[in-house]
Amino acid sequence: MQTNSHLSRLIHDQAKKYGDREELIYKDFGGSEWKSMSWNQFSDVVMKVSNALLNLGVQVQENLGVFSQNSVQYMFCDFGAWGIRAVTIPFYATSSEQQIQFMVNDARIRFLFVGEQEQYDKARRIFTTCSTLERIIIFDKNVRVSSHDPNAMYFDDFLKLGDNLPRQTEVEKLQAEASMDDIANILYTSGTTGDSKGVILTCGQYHAAFEANNKCVPVDENDRVLNFLPFTHIFEKGWKILCLTKGTRLIVNTYPQEVQQSMKETHPTCMSSVPRFWEKVYMGVQEQIEKANAAKRKLFQHALSVGKRHNIDYLSKGKRPPLGLHLEYEMLNKTVFSLVRKELGLENAHFFPTAGATVNPKVEEFVHAIGINMIVGYGLTESLATVSCNHLGEPFTVGGVGIPIEGIEIKISDEGEVLLKGPTITRGYYNRADLTKAAFTEDGFFRTGDSGYLEGGELFLKERIKDLYKTSNGKYIAPQMIESKLLVDKFIDQICIIADQRKFVSALIIPVYPLLEEYAREHRIAFQTREELCNNPQIIEMMKERIDTLQQQLAHYEQIKRFTLLPHHFSMEKGELTNTLKIKRRVLNENYKKEIDAMYAE
Repeated sequence: MQTNSHLSRLIHDQAKKYGDREELIYKDFGGSEWKSMSWNQFSDVVMKVSNALLNLGVQVQENLGVFSQNSVQYMFCDFGAWGIRAVTIPFYATSSEQQIQFMVNDARIRFLFVGEQEQYDKARRIFTTCSTLERIIIFDKNVRVSSHDPNAMYFDDFLKLGDNLPRQTEVEKLQAEASMDDIANILYTSGTTGDSKGVILTCGQYHAAFEANNKCVPVDENDRVLNFLPFTHIFEKGWKILCLTKGTRLIVNTYPQEVQQSMKETHPTCMSSVPRFWEKVYMGVQEQIEKANAAKRKLFQHALSVGKRHNIDYLSKGKRPPLGLHLEYEMLNKTVFSLVRKELGLENAHFFPTAGATVNPKVEEFVHAIGINMIVGYGLTESLATVSCNHLGEPFTVGGVGIPIEGIEIKISDEGEVLLKGPTITRGYYNRADLTKAAFTEDGFFRTGDSGYLEGGELFLKERIKDLYKTSNGKYIAPQMIESKLLVDKFIDQICIIADQRKFVSALIIPVYPLLEEYAREHRIAFQTREELCNNPQIIEMMKERIDTLQQQLAHYEQIKRFTLLPHHFSMEKGELTNTLKIKRRVLNENYKKEIDAMYAE
């Protein structure tokens, strides 16, 4: 049964309910051993954090920064801050110094919590450029603190400020005064110009989201949920707290690259993820099939065919499979698919929410065929994650993004844009009244920037309207901002960033041919044509070094991983440029499909 308390009291109310029951399963930073913590212990640490924050002088609705990978300390900070009505602002652990500096200054952050060495080093370097910043509090006790840094302290020492709960009376008074209108988070997302904008998320939005999701997401206290996506991501943050309201055990995965090993070690029943995760699972299984002998390949292909017919052709459409098909599927499920799930660590798979980007239909069908319940959904930071989702055990359409959750009103504009209204929708952007006004229609609907349509009660998405890309890993990319950074290079004439629904950022680049030819002659690089010049390994390596230098300030997920030098300019004649010489991205994607696909070939 759900305990949908105000965020300031949720952990403590759950501790009264569950006591010494295990709740958090985690590893220390850099550790190899899984540890656990009960609800009572969780509550005790959160109370210490609340008291320690008051002793530091944190005020009601003051902004606190959290710049870290997933960790239990991250969770302590969130709930400890909410316990005194403060606001937490999460930063991606891979954020660049420039991004951190902007957010700290924009939100006037005094206290910044950091995870490991990388985050501490970045925070220390921008400290003097942030006039409000007073302290850096470090989660990982193995971080080497600069001998010239009097402003840093370890989280363990910070916690001592809350020993014996010296301000508990005040903490309880603040919790009694807590309001659903209190801001809980400000989540910064990239805009189309590259400037970050802080999405305001209130305690009331969270409360409404948990109430609505509780009616359609059947996670419960018997589930073991692995937290894989960053807590900075609203999908993971909202999902994680929803699980806490249901008494679910949480397994905190700190390092994304270790997720598959963590699955095998901890055997989760549920895990939220982006489509890219399942794409990798799909490719991994396909690779194993290709390596198997002919008999095993034939068996597995037959099993997949049966799984698709049973789970997609019948169950997903609300139809009952014929008895013969059902019996064959049950046999293959126990003999073939169970081995695949065991290899993944998903022997007790319940369901797996998936969102953040478009799911490849082939991958979606494969996951369902092997007996894993992928629950596809759609949402935004501004909607506090879920707008719509499939419902476990109910009909769904491959390629759709589910049924709108209760309380969300969806309207499709005359231009085909998905518009939203409801209690989970943000009230606006922090310090940006102009962006807030532009984000809403006159009758109060939020503009998502996505085009789509409703059919049979389900929501289907088409292309993105706003010029903002989202990779298959769920990260937003502002192409114009990246392009503007690279166009300052003397060798680059034109550039088009490729990233939407792709697993990484790539680029089509038109070089300044006279300069490139001059460079080739100076370095005795032979060429007869521009094609030869653009494909020369020495030229490509030189350009790579220059691009890497220019994109150092970008976050890792924004950086160009591959690029193609083209031997001719983009042109108005081919419809690739507007009259004002702006690039037409859709046309370029069509005209250079071969070159783009080659950059993403495995």
